[in-house]
Amino acid sequence: QVQLVESGGGLVQAGGSLRLSCAASGRTFSNNHMGWFRQAPGKEREFVAAIMWSAGIIRYANFVKGRFTISRDNAKNTVDLQMNSLKPEDTAVYYCAATERSFSSFSPLRITLQEYDYWGQGTQVTVSS
Repeated sequence: QVQLVESGGGLVQAGGSLRLSCAASGRTFSNNHMGWFRQAPGKEREFVAAIMWSAGIIRYANFVKGRFTISRDNAKNTVDLQMNSLKPEDTAVYYCAATERSFSSFSPLRITLQEYDYWGQGTQVTVSS
């Protein structure tokens, strides 16, 4: 049974940093896509960043480019999201997700919720102004 467990959320002032981590267990990931999504109160869940587990191919939402960095540690089976220069509008529950299937290295990274099969329980990030 696949499990994704997020950690690292919390309260931070605007301009500060947080590092989220997603621990994956229950199967071996190869060319799967791993993603971070977020959901603010009253809003739909949205794509933040994604990475191909094996190749390290990366994609970001426009609103986080230059501020967030996604990375993976194959030895630890974790996917991290380093968040710098945080803004109050980054306040949300952040979710880690993974695809069931593997993809070609030439395939674009998945960015829609429906394309991800496994989800963590989420971790709250609150940025105060």
